[in-house]
Amino acid sequence: MAQTSWGAPEHEPRFPQLTMETLTPAQRPLGEKIMKISSVGLAGPYNPMIRSPEMAQRMYDLLDYLRWHTSVPTRLNEFAILIQGRLWRSQVEWYAHYPLAIKAGLSEQVAADLKANKRPEGMKPDEVAVYDFCMELSTKHAVSDESFARAKQVLGEQGVVDLTALTGTYVTVAMLLSMAEEGVPPGKEPPFKAGER
Repeated sequence: MAQTSWGAPEHEPRFPQLTMETLTPAQRPLGEKIMKISSVGLAGPYNPMIRSPEMAQRMYDLLDYLRWHTSVPTRLNEFAILIQGRLWRSQVEWYAHYPLAIKAGLSEQVAADLKANKRPEGMKPDEVAVYDFCMELSTKHAVSDESFARAKQVLGEQGVVDLTALTGTYVTVAMLLSMAEEGVPPGKEPPFKAGER
């Protein structure tokens, strides 16, 4: 399918962009919450999510915990989100979370290597633990004893559970974005170019 310059399809959108004015009474309370915290407003994953208001509210509550109240340090949390963004080539996830990861202290070189689909060089020991854990779980659907032990040592039991929930939740976010063919904002460059692995 042909793509526009920002990675969205050239045909009619699968889900026309919602605005506060177009929300139903069932959607409006969550829409108001989203507008207070979202850098993309009702765009990105919220545009398809809110079409199922009850599911969207529950997902919003989970994302609220996983983003702002998790036991996983912000730098590692954002790194894990970028890992899923890269695995899924999720334009919106990478676009939204790359600046957050850098602001939280992730090295630009580590992010650049990840974006280039390479095992990042120069990772800190806790980043190695998160990378190996997330990559094994996502690509092998299992975690080796060594990777589990390292992640548990770095994050503790709660952290390992929180990291697992985070990485799985951002697979769901990537799926919603992909299914809905959501792209980065108009005029912005998509992180992943056509034909890149």
